[in-house]
This record gives sequence, C-alpha cells and structure tokens, in this order.
Amino acid sequence: MPLFDKILIANRGEIACRIIRTCRRLGIASVAVYSDADAGALHVRMADEAVHIGGPAPADSYLRGERILQAARATGAQAIHPGYGFLSENADFAEAVAAAGLVFIGPRPESMRRMGSKAGAKELMAAAGVPVVPGYTGQDQSPQTLLREAARIGFPLMIKAAHGGGGKGMRVVHRLEDFPAALESCQREARGAFGRDRVLLERYIASPRHIEVQVFGDAHGNLVHLHERECSAQRRYQKVLEESPSPFLTPERRQAMGQAAVAAARAIDYVNAGTVEFIVDGEGAFWFMEINTRLQVEHPVTEMVTGLDLVEWQLRVAAGEPLPLRQERIAQRGHAIEVRLYAEDPEAGFLPASGTLRRLVLPPPSPQVRVDAGVEAGDTVSVFYDPMIAKLIVHDADRPAALARLREALAASHVAGTRTNLAFLEALVRHPAVVEGRIDTGYLDRHTDEFLAPPVPASTALAAAAAALLLRQQADEAAAAARSGDPWSPWALGDGWRLLGRAARMLRLQAGGQVHEVRASGHGGNWRIEAGGHAHEVQAARLDGTTLELRLDGQAHRYGVFAGDGGLELHDGRQRLAVRLLPPESRGGEAAGAGDGRVLAPMPGRVVVVHAQPGARVEAGTPLLVMEAMKMELTVRAPQAGVVAELRAAAGEFVEADAVLAVVAAE
Repeated sequence: MPLFDKILIANRGEIACRIIRTCRRLGIASVAVYSDADAGALHVRMADEAVHIGGPAPADSYLRGERILQAARATGAQAIHPGYGFLSENADFAEAVAAAGLVFIGPRPESMRRMGSKAGAKELMAAAGVPVVPGYTGQDQSPQTLLREAARIGFPLMIKAAHGGGGKGMRVVHRLEDFPAALESCQREARGAFGRDRVLLERYIASPRHIEVQVFGDAHGNLVHLHERECSAQRRYQKVLEESPSPFLTPERRQAMGQAAVAAARAIDYVNAGTVEFIVDGEGAFWFMEINTRLQVEHPVTEMVTGLDLVEWQLRVAAGEPLPLRQERIAQRGHAIEVRLYAEDPEAGFLPASGTLRRLVLPPPSPQVRVDAGVEAGDTVSVFYDPMIAKLIVHDADRPAALARLREALAASHVAGTRTNLAFLEALVRHPAVVEGRIDTGYLDRHTDEFLAPPVPASTALAAAAAALLLRQQADEAAAAARSGDPWSPWALGDGWRLLGRAARMLRLQAGGQVHEVRASGHGGNWRIEAGGHAHEVQAARLDGTTLELRLDGQAHRYGVFAGDGGLELHDGRQRLAVRLLPPESRGGEAAGAGDGRVLAPMPGRVVVVHAQPGARVEAGTPLLVMEAMKMELTVRAPQAGVVAELRAAAGEFVEADAVLAVVAAE
C-alpha cells in the first residue's frame, strides 16, 4: 500500500518536479498548483492533476494558503508538501492544513513557531546554552529601537529577515548613517518575499564559513543527523556551491557539530526534515545561525553522499512511520558538490534575466551526475520567480574527482535564449579558493572580477570561432548548391573565389559585449585569420556535429561547439566563448541611450519605489527609483548630474528591460 494515495505539491519549479518524481516511484498520485505565469510549466505537465490558483505574483497564488487548501479538497489530496520557500515555513498554513483534516509534510506548527523565526530560534538556542552570535532579536521593530540596538551591537553588522531564507532580506551595514536606508530596503524585500518584515540584527563575523547539518526526526522520538554540508561559496548571501563533506572540518569538529545540531532539534521535539545552520570562524569556533524547518535547496548533496531519498523520508515520517535508519547506519560516502545554474548576467552585476529557453542542453544523468531542473527547452524563465534553471549535482570517490566531474558536467551544458551564469560557475570550480577549500562567505563579493570572463576574448579564441562560423557557412552553401541546377558552379559558393585568386572575407563578430573585426582569407578549412591585432594560421579545420578540430599556428586544438543565438558557443574544455555573427551594416550592441541622460530599466521587473520627482536636481549616482524582479531589489541611479526632465515610471508599474524610466537633462 502506498503511504498516501494523493499528494498536493504547494510549490513550483525544480522542487515540485523533484517531489513528483519521488511520488511516482512510490505509486502516489500528484497534484500540482500553478499561477497564470506557470500554466505550461514543467511541474504542471508532469503531475497527474493540476489546479490553477491565481495570478503570476506569489502573493496572488503560491502564498495564498486558502487557494491551495481549496485545490487539495477539490482533488481529494490527503497531504500537502510545501517544498521550500513560499509557505513552507508558515506555521499558520501548517495549522490550517491540519485543521482541514490533511497532513502537512513538514514539522508541527508549534515547532515551526519556535524555530521558523530566526529571532525566536536564536533566543531559544541561547536559553539552551547553544552559542549564538551577539545581536538583537526583540519584538520592538520601531526604526528608533533598531537604530539604537545597531549602535549598541557595533559595526559591521547584518540585518536579516526574521522569516524566510535563500539570502533574501539580508544586508551588511558598515556605518551607522547607512543603517536606515538598508533597514528600509531589507524590510521591503522581506515583506515581498515572505509576507513579513520583521528583522533581527547580529554582529557580522568577518571571513566566516557557513556549515549546516541536516537533521531528521519522527513522531516516535527518534532524531538523527545526516551529516553536514558546507555552503561557504555565496554571493550576496545566496548560496552558489554546496558540498558534503566539508573540506574544512576535522573529524572531531564534525562530530561536535552533528551532536550540537541533534541537541538543538531535540530540545524542541523536532519532527520531519530540518537544517541547523552554523557560522564558523577561521579557528573552527561555531555559533548557531538559524534553523530552517523545511527541505533545503541543496538537499541533493546529502542524498548523494548518503544514498537516501530525503523526500521519501519526509513522506514516511508524515505518514507516521519511524525513521528508516538509526544514526550509526547513516553513511557518508565519497564527495558530492552542487551548483545552481541561473538565468542571470554576471557581467551586469548578476542581474536576473528572463526569456524563452530556445535551447537547453544539460549533462545526461548517471550514477555520478544528477540534474534537478524545473524547465525544459521551450519553457520560459519568468520575471515573477527565482530565475533558477537547474541544479547540477555530482558525486565521486573524493573531492578532486568530484570537482573534475563537475567541470565536465558544466562543459557539457548550454543555454540559448537568456543569459546565464554558466561561465561564472566554470571559473568558480577552477578557482584556487574553491579547489583548495578555503573560500569564505564573503570571498565572491570581495573578488568578483576573479570569476568573470575577460572583457576582450583571446585572439586565438576569436580565430577558432571564425573558423567554425566559416565551416558552418561553407556547409550551408554546399547544401544550397546541391539543390541548385549546377551544384559544381564556383559562383554558388560565398568563399571569396575569384579567377585570379581568393579574396579576403570580413566577419563582424560580437563577443564579450564588443564587436570584433575578423579578416579571413583561404578556403575549405585552411585560412589565414586576423583577429584582435594578431594573425593566425588555421589548417585542416573540420566541424563534425558539436566538435571543431583544427591546427591553430601549428598546434592541434579541439573545441566543443553549440549552436547559439544567431551564432555559436565554443568550449575549449576550460571556458566558453559565445559569438554572434553580425551583418556588415550592424552597429552591434551600442548601448541605447548611452550618454544622452536616458535612464533605462536594467531588467524586466516591477517598480517598487520612486524617489525622484520631475524637475528635481540630482547628482550622478543619486537614487531615482527601486526595481524588483525575481525577489531581488535593484536601485536605479542618475547617470549624470542635472535635472529630472522626465519620469516615465510609477510605483507598482511593470516595465520591460531597456524601457526608458526617466530622463536626466544635464545643466
């Protein structure tokens, strides 16, 4: 008999797809819910049933508990799995599920109330003797009180949303005078993401490590930990790379943290899956940071090293069964690493991106490689939700082997239709701070440039890209000639053939945000290519499917090739280069409105605050308005000193990328 006959998943994206797969394996029917923006989403297509619950904004759909309960009752679901985010840590919702006669697949509401608030959890741990970071967790949230407490704690300090997670609603403040603006932004972001704006303050620990311990409890009093995950590679408090085991912990410290996590969970009689998170300094001292009363985004890392299905464990515990294993039988084998593939633009400050995935190539699954995705080729990355495309998880015998396997998995990936952080991830997993296991939570923010592609591609890479484009053109022209009345006519080919020799061809390539003039003379895989101020000799170039082989200045090279947006993407085994062939007359990527005072939307999203007024005098860098997209806020500033001549956006308005928001006229 199945654990349940039917389960409703109150979430979307890759976590909803992940839960549906486990339900399918266990013979449980699944019900998906969806918003207007998700009507054709993958989790809707995968589920046995699907119910529409509202508009595209989370507040109009995935955060509406009454709509989700109506869907569960209408479909006859016996239980609700909240996934993570949205209502997963909302004790009121968990209580409403139980009151409706359904099973909430998560901890009890009373446990969530004690742990779901970061502030309440810190107070509880301090009372239980667990070390906590100095700070303020009080109920008084008036700006005056928070400012006074900030001055008492000292700087730098961190403002954190008391509810929720995922790096949202967090700010580091270095000066007292910066505190009010940071507090307002943090509260607004927390309100939009979690529906609550309470914050806590805590001392900011420089160069910390972030290590968390997965815990699991059942209704029979059993409680275990499933070892640790290190999540120190973060950007703006958003985890980028997670791994298990931690390369930093000694066996003794690992045991101590596991015991502390179990003790913390036992103190509140915890049931189901949870995560106890610790902040660790360079000497190994650790402090309680928070408890997440849900499954984590990075749970596949734990599954890979333990060989367990944590969603199945959740279902079994929710159905009243005891934990499947005791502590001594929970293994930690090999090494697992996870990275998150996002639709975002690292070169533009990691602004979230959106668009239709015209092509999506991910590595094939295997015992060593796992892909958790909530989209397929042809799907759209929406501006309303987190822009994650997929999670790539690898497992191998040890950490060096796992890193090598992850590099291979990333090299085999390709996305067309939106900007992504693929190149950034490839630089990340090769960087010495990651390879040597010494990265801390602030390293990426302090050294972002070390992980970004150089602004000007190497001339050798441009020459190889030009050769691939020429070979592709040559194949297209040969195919067209074969369909003509005279397939052997030299006039049918655009290779520069002349009676007295071959003419040079000029190619305009857009790569690295710039336009590059490339001159090629030759034919049939043998060219002299001038690019980036250098001349290169190309011999025996051949393009076979997704592989380019050639001799470049006498050296043999091999590249992976993916068809891209009007061009192609080359991969040399270490890094990738996206190249687009422009028509001769193209001006190629000049910034619209550059230098004319127009203020353009850097991303599609909603205007949440307008600071400027028409006629106001502003300095260069003055905040004009604040935009929000994919749960992230961005302040749009004046490009130059002058007067706000036009203001074309209002609070609450949705705008497309590159829309003119304002015009600042120089005086």
